[in-house]
Amino acid sequence: MQDAAIPAVLNGHDVLIGAATAAGKTEAAFLPVCSALVEQGTSNGSGAQALYVGPLKALINDQFRRTEELCGSLDIPTHRWHGDVAASRKQAVLKNPSGILLITPESLEALFVLRGPAIRRLFAALGHVVVDELHSFIGTERGAQLFSQLHRLETALGRHVPRIGLSATLGDMRLAAEQLRPGGGDRVTVLVSTGGGQEIRLQLRSYVTRRPDPGGETPDTAVRGIADHLFTALRGRTNLVFANSRRSVEQFAAELADRSAAARVPNEFHPHHGNLAKELRQDVEASLRDPSRPATAICTSTLEMGIDIGAVAQVAQIGPLPSVAALRQRLGRSGRRGEAAVLRAYVSAVATDARSTTLDRLQLPLVQFIAAIELLLERWCEPPEQARLHLSTLVQQLLSLIAQHGGATPAEAFRVLCGRGSPFAAVSSAQFATLLRDLGCQEVLVQSADGTLLLGPRGESVVNHYTFYAAFRSPEEYRLVSAGQQLGTMPISLPLYDGLLLVFSGRRWRVVAVHESDKVVELAPAAGGRPTFLGEASGSVHGKIRTRMRELLEDVVVPAYLDSRSVELLGQARRAYASSHLDSYPFLAEGADTIVFPWTGDRTLNTLVHVLNTRGVDASAEGAALRLGGTTPQAAAAALADFAEGTEPDPRAVAATVVNKAQEKFDEWIGESLLEEQFAAADLDCAGAVKVARVLTATRHQDRME
Repeated sequence: MQDAAIPAVLNGHDVLIGAATAAGKTEAAFLPVCSALVEQGTSNGSGAQALYVGPLKALINDQFRRTEELCGSLDIPTHRWHGDVAASRKQAVLKNPSGILLITPESLEALFVLRGPAIRRLFAALGHVVVDELHSFIGTERGAQLFSQLHRLETALGRHVPRIGLSATLGDMRLAAEQLRPGGGDRVTVLVSTGGGQEIRLQLRSYVTRRPDPGGETPDTAVRGIADHLFTALRGRTNLVFANSRRSVEQFAAELADRSAAARVPNEFHPHHGNLAKELRQDVEASLRDPSRPATAICTSTLEMGIDIGAVAQVAQIGPLPSVAALRQRLGRSGRRGEAAVLRAYVSAVATDARSTTLDRLQLPLVQFIAAIELLLERWCEPPEQARLHLSTLVQQLLSLIAQHGGATPAEAFRVLCGRGSPFAAVSSAQFATLLRDLGCQEVLVQSADGTLLLGPRGESVVNHYTFYAAFRSPEEYRLVSAGQQLGTMPISLPLYDGLLLVFSGRRWRVVAVHESDKVVELAPAAGGRPTFLGEASGSVHGKIRTRMRELLEDVVVPAYLDSRSVELLGQARRAYASSHLDSYPFLAEGADTIVFPWTGDRTLNTLVHVLNTRGVDASAEGAALRLGGTTPQAAAAALADFAEGTEPDPRAVAATVVNKAQEKFDEWIGESLLEEQFAAADLDCAGAVKVARVLTATRHQDRME
């Protein structure tokens, strides 16, 4: 892979290098880049000759040390630029730009906004762009931001600048190539190494808990068991423990602090989540960076990426994640160079007995976790959502462009931001014009007499704040209220509409009203049994994971990384699946309800739920399953058959009934019409929902239905 990279890089091709962690991707890029720089020669002030963009300050610091050592004997200046770099070092770069510049997308955005007129001078000699950890940018707002920045940089320079992407090996590297060079992925040279790389050590452990007694409290033996094992396995080193909710973070942090006190040892376990004060979070981060004392952070996604926390020995994940990409990202925080990456995975399983339902005995959280790990080991990752317009990030880039140049005409802005080679090329001129009108109505933009777009009062206020440089934000918290009593708060990323069934605090609720401006959801109790698989991690599960779950239930192979309890529970799940004949008849009666197993992704499943509810069917998604309340298997099959045989619903009409379509950072400024188009394209799959309904009601099931 390194040999093949040399001619590709030196000949000025766009190159995508895929290999496992610690397999030599960095050398594959930088050795030929440095060779080119030595041949060209360097002179202070001519402009940066190579730009390295990484997602983490910690990664930039590490790569800076490596490139500085490599380049020291070659007389190639090396600079880093992020929020922790001293102002004096940045001033030196601005005065004499040269050599290699290592930077984050957020700091590059700040350069566009604050040093706009100097961009052409700073990068006048630019010959190579290296994008590290490309897989972490794929399909995200941050990825759209980065590749818009690179497109704007090429527009400013008036020439093509070769890009080198470094990525973990993905299932379809051509999709990653299209992300690296939007509109030109077919011309990217793709080099993949299938061997070597960092060793991964992992184990999946299951702990069984009983359901709480009605009206009473039952000690959560699973939490106790997981905390006991974490305390024994993690003390003495720097680690990250990811939990899927803030409540779980606090619960495990308290349990581990209690164990430290009981053992009369210093407490090394500290909570870290978005609700904590900034000072408390910074104290935890400082402890993680301090090599003189061990520390373990119990955290949500706040430490998944973007914060310099030094070397991490082990990563633990409590509960299944919705995506393989997130699991890969978290695992990537573990392992010093030359050491194995360690993943300790934990699942809380429900104890079953003769009275338990088949849904309980299927142990779906465990099966989902195994499916995600299997796909991770196969180097598969969720593909980017090609249909997403990323209008929020387009708003950010538009404001940044105006700040960079002191204004822009609509035609210039559309050409630079939405032209060929841009990540926003799917946005039409009509959609862009609508977006400008929406921003004008919100006083984000104003237009001068000659037609130039300028920052309006709200736009100027946002651009002048440091938080503008990041394209993403955390999911917003909604307050859940029933009969005037607040039940709690939770981040909600699924589409909300009146009549939707939600699960919270172990109970089923129906949405009565949604007050989007106040972020309040009114709920009323809903009938039905307590569901078994809720999943606290926000995010959408891909259909590939659900398909693998079904394959695991139909298989006989037992993964080697399972502990004895997990092996026992997987066997139980497979027996329950077989005895219920779910392979041939995906309808399961549970009391007055019917559970349906479509084994499809959340995007399709949520579309199916939404459409069925609008047709008067009491439908809700419960993990991998679809629950139809008060419905027999025969009636459920009839309802799905009626949907499958009818006209495919209009995605725009379905999107119009969703209340919380504004999900990304600047969506609040975008009008209803564009939000409907964006939501329909990226979050709904009406064609897929119809296809699933047809499969569920196929001819081979008819005898069972009748």
